[in-house]
Amino acid sequence: MLFASPVRPELLNGRFYDREGSEYYTSVDKVSGDCVPIRFHRELRVFQSYCRSGRVLDVGCNTGAFLHQLRVNNPGQYEVVGADVSGPALEHARKAGIPVLEGPFDTHDFPGPSFDALTFWAVLEHVNQPLEFLRKAGSVLKPQGYCFVLVPNMRSLAVRLLGSRYRYVMPEHINYFTASTLARMAEAAGGFETVELRSSHFNPVVLGQDLLRPRSHVPAAERAALLKRTNAWKSNPRLRPVQFMYKTMEAVLSRLGLADNLILVLQRLSSARIPASR
Repeated sequence: MLFASPVRPELLNGRFYDREGSEYYTSVDKVSGDCVPIRFHRELRVFQSYCRSGRVLDVGCNTGAFLHQLRVNNPGQYEVVGADVSGPALEHARKAGIPVLEGPFDTHDFPGPSFDALTFWAVLEHVNQPLEFLRKAGSVLKPQGYCFVLVPNMRSLAVRLLGSRYRYVMPEHINYFTASTLARMAEAAGGFETVELRSSHFNPVVLGQDLLRPRSHVPAAERAALLKRTNAWKSNPRLRPVQFMYKTMEAVLSRLGLADNLILVLQRLSSARIPASR
């Protein structure tokens, strides 16, 4: 596993994410991109193949877009709670009617195992102690509950071609995982069984842009605009031939373990004792 050292204090105390909440997370393009139904279709497909109903905690919920889509697509099936450190993003989630917890996940006190599922969508690469986050997840999940993890894949095609020039090698990403290091961390957390580990997602536009014009920093406004634009392309019925080619390419890369992200699904063992998080 690769990790940044030293870590900027503002990444540890949450001030960075408060600023991002105003400048990026709640920007018009970012919110618009997150609200398109196709935005979380991969995550929803994986999630619902294991958890059909119950109480769900989305750690790093941001503006609540994933939980919003989960509820809209499955009325009455899920009770949802979000957690994050970005005040502006959480305020947006509250206005959307999503109950939220503000502050670092590992500092919250929960009344024992009370959730059927917990999600870390693009979270563990941001935290200083990802192993402790997994252990904390085990302590709040009910027996047989599921933990879902998504992180960037350091064995992806994009990383192999670009190395440190890849735009998601960025200051706020302080941990970097391969499939094997992610699996070993899950094993070290204790009390879980790995039920799925695979690569997913592929953004050929990002890869093309970074190959043609490598930059050390891509502005937040540009990233948000690209999210909105690519989701519109994926939803446009006129582009079905292109969408078919894209999906085929993504499926091949996923099968080869070369897609942009890793998705890990863990199940809480019934009788296991989760080590206490420190």
